[in-house]
Amino acid sequence: MNRITVKIDGMTCGMCEAHICDTIRKAFPDAKKVKASRAQKEATFLIDGTVDAEKLKKAITDTGYTFVSAESVSYKKRGLFG
Repeated sequence: MNRITVKIDGMTCGMCEAHICDTIRKAFPDAKKVKASRAQKEATFLIDGTVDAEKLKKAITDTGYTFVSAESVSYKKRGLFG
């Protein structure tokens, strides 16, 4: 599983955050724990496998926001006490 962090400019309110989350879920239906933060200017989500960076960039820019960068790091799910 990978944790994807997307840097995005242009989010100004809670609706912008929701719009970004909906866009990511639509572009990548198997995305989990999708979150966006206008304060941090980023969105994060978990996904099995890899993400096509161009598809992600197109989805973000087509909604009117500015795609800055994307980073993928390996994510290991921890247990209840781990």
